[in-house]
Order: sequence, then structure tokens, then C-alpha cells
Amino acid sequence: MDAIGFPDDLVQTQAAWNAPYDALAAPRPRGTTALRRRLLLLSVRLWWHPFWKTAPSVRAARSELRQMVRAGGAVRAA
Repeated sequence: MDAIGFPDDLVQTQAAWNAPYDALAAPRPRGTTALRRRLLLLSVRLWWHPFWKTAPSVRAARSELRQMVRAGGAVRAA
């Protein structure tokens, strides 16, 4: 699964996206408005990142990025 070299900023943004997502998924989260705003901002950054214009299969690459970051592979060279 390490076939794609994701840019560092994209990996960091995905990792940052996971934090508010996980916080909102917790039972009775606090500060939901701020968490949702943060999640929305990071979602826009992820969706419109220039890397996706060069990916051969955007859907597969997005999935791989999410899986890689969840697995702890957030430190990665471009």
C-alpha cells in the first residue's frame, strides 16, 4: 500500500482532521461547534489539495491516505 507518495502537508492535514472527527464521535462531546468548524475547514483543505489532480485514482488514493494515517504512518516523505 506504500505505492503513493503523499505530500507531507496532505498527511498532516489528514492527521489533524482525525482529531476533531474522533472527538465528535465520542459520547457527549464538548465544544461541538468549534469541533465542527475545525472539521469543515480541514475537510475543505483535504478535498481541494492540489495533489488530487495528479493522483491516478483519486478515490483509491483518498482511501489509502486515510488508512495510512489511521495506522500511524503519518511520518512520510513526499
